[in-house]
Amino acid sequence: MSRIGRKPVAIPSGVKVEIKEGTIFVEGPKGKLSRVLPGRTNVEIKNNIANVTRQGNIASDKALQGLIRALLVNMVKGVTEGYVKELEIVGVGFKAAVQGNNLKLEVGYSHPVNFTAPEGIKIETPKATQVVIRGIDKEKVGEVAAEIRLVYPPEPYKGKGIRYVGEFVKKKVGKAQATTK
Repeated sequence: MSRIGRKPVAIPSGVKVEIKEGTIFVEGPKGKLSRVLPGRTNVEIKNNIANVTRQGNIASDKALQGLIRALLVNMVKGVTEGYVKELEIVGVGFKAAVQGNNLKLEVGYSHPVNFTAPEGIKIETPKATQVVIRGIDKEKVGEVAAEIRLVYPPEPYKGKGIRYVGEFVKKKVGKAQATTK
């Protein structure tokens, strides 16, 4: 049994957490986030510490308690520090460029692929082969990074494609040439 849901969440100074009508609102220096709470969980705030409680003692209630606590921690971290995902582009002639709110990817197709960043997400390209995604919502940042990676996922024979920084792509051996006697 996990005990994560029972751990209190410390709310740093400068962050405001409110619960109104089953929705939790978190506001900090980087922005505002909100999330609807499931009906079987409650969040109580006292002295800059938030505690997540559950109504029942069944397995699904325990799982929800841990989930809501983890989401609350992610929201607090997002409005204070923010989240960053970095991608690297591997391949001859493969590159990326930002034009306003759009990311233009040239990754071996006959045409460039344009990707529009959703609201709350900032995309940067410090180098032509590097893409940095920033935002306060951990889910959105991860989802945008995954969507960009899906444009050309790393292939196992040459290793070309878009991958997360530090991601290991195991290379396969190509076809072996048959020898004749």
